[in-house]
Amino acid sequence: MLIGSYTSTLSSKRRTAIPKKFLQILGKDLIVAKWYEECLVIVDKKIWEALLNKLSGKAEIATKPVRDTDRFILGSAYEVNPDEQGRIIIPEYLVDYAGLEGSIIYLGLRDRVEIWNRSNWVKKEKEISEKASEYIEQIANEKQ
Repeated sequence: MLIGSYTSTLSSKRRTAIPKKFLQILGKDLIVAKWYEECLVIVDKKIWEALLNKLSGKAEIATKPVRDTDRFILGSAYEVNPDEQGRIIIPEYLVDYAGLEGSIIYLGLRDRVEIWNRSNWVKKEKEISEKASEYIEQIANEKQ
């Protein structure tokens, strides 16, 4: 399971090292793509389809929300293979979308890793912290 957060850097050539603990689980055949709230997602190529099925609910009809989700996620996806040091080069298109520069944050979230601009993550984490008790109540109520 992918858990925890790690700080890393993004070089001027868009190169970054994926944390070793994440690479041990993810492997070498990865997909990096746009994700929600202006961050990126990295997943093992083998579970890519399962992640997409979570988003579309395995919809058999290509409704507008399904098509737009496909365009947003699939249209931005790239295959990447880390080098021996675990480094990848993030495509410029994705770096621009997520506003990545300098210090970045890797978040392990069960079956995926998110990559955040550090200052954006600090703001998001504060927002989540302030609403955490509301979120757990909503989740508990949905399960009943």
